[in-house]
Amino acid sequence: MGLRLENISHAYDGTDVVRRVSLAVPPGEVACLLGPSGCGKTTLLRLAAGLERLGRGSIAIGDRMVADGSRRIDLPPEARRAGLMFQDYALFPHLTVAENVTFGLRDRASRRRWVSMALERIGLAHLADSYPHTLSGGQAQRCALLRAVAPEPEVLLLDEPFSGLDVTRRAQVREQTLALLRETGVATLIVTHDPEEAMFMADRLWVMHEGTIVQGGTPAETYLHPADAFVASLFGPLNRLSGRVRAGRIETPVGAADAPGFADGARVQVLVRPEGVQAVEVANSGGGGKEGAAGDGRIVTARLLGRCSHLRIAVEGLEEPLQALAPGVFLPDPGTPVIVQLDGRHVFVFAEG
Repeated sequence: MGLRLENISHAYDGTDVVRRVSLAVPPGEVACLLGPSGCGKTTLLRLAAGLERLGRGSIAIGDRMVADGSRRIDLPPEARRAGLMFQDYALFPHLTVAENVTFGLRDRASRRRWVSMALERIGLAHLADSYPHTLSGGQAQRCALLRAVAPEPEVLLLDEPFSGLDVTRRAQVREQTLALLRETGVATLIVTHDPEEAMFMADRLWVMHEGTIVQGGTPAETYLHPADAFVASLFGPLNRLSGRVRAGRIETPVGAADAPGFADGARVQVLVRPEGVQAVEVANSGGGGKEGAAGDGRIVTARLLGRCSHLRIAVEGLEEPLQALAPGVFLPDPGTPVIVQLDGRHVFVFAEG
């Protein structure tokens, strides 16, 4: 059964911080709650773990109801079969790595053998007798994760599990964590404000905003078909254009965009991801660029980011330069004329509000 939250609402000092949230995480699935700080996602995690008393709604873990708003059921954290990993890892400083991981275990030889194998597999076996203050951030994260998984919980709740790691280490530890979660088959709910992390880890993704879930689906669905401008903005910077709809389309200084479902004359905003702005140097465009090329621009700046190049392009009719991401090394000099075209997969049209 995994984890099931139904119609959850919760308030602090009379102010609602979570409103009518429902979601379910089946066994073997990794789900992410994505949203900015203060949107209510950590509160949901604490409610599921039993660290906060539920206001309204119900929470079930496995085949048991563990809390409901009537307070007839409100199991303590230790009775919920939920493993919780805090953002700061909260390792016991006086216990070794092995003692931290086995802290919540009953004396079962089979599970202790699993712990020994798990420590070996994620590269902590040689640190089994070490204390937390000697560990790197990645090592502490893996130790805390194993401690949460070792008692075989029905649900695993992870609060910003990779936020304390540097970029290089984060990618490696995320892969190790995901492999371990797949192996255990436990229903996992991860809270994060990092869209790349959510895209990488999640089978299912819920976006939270001001205490409510505004969109849910697979990572690909959420990224490619955001429900509104807020969801689109979570995945990185956007170029913001505007205009009026004519015959189901909107004309912009860099081309037309489809605007299905909007009445003629409706004022709309057009959001374009930097990767949706394609630029071709005029000298290399073969006499006018690609079919449907919309307008001329000039390079303001070009910077190499490693795997891609970031461009700022001045276009007549736009107050601000467009931001563009080009794959690989593309570093035209400032002032270079370019043909600009939009990739419709990264263009989103919403009502102007």
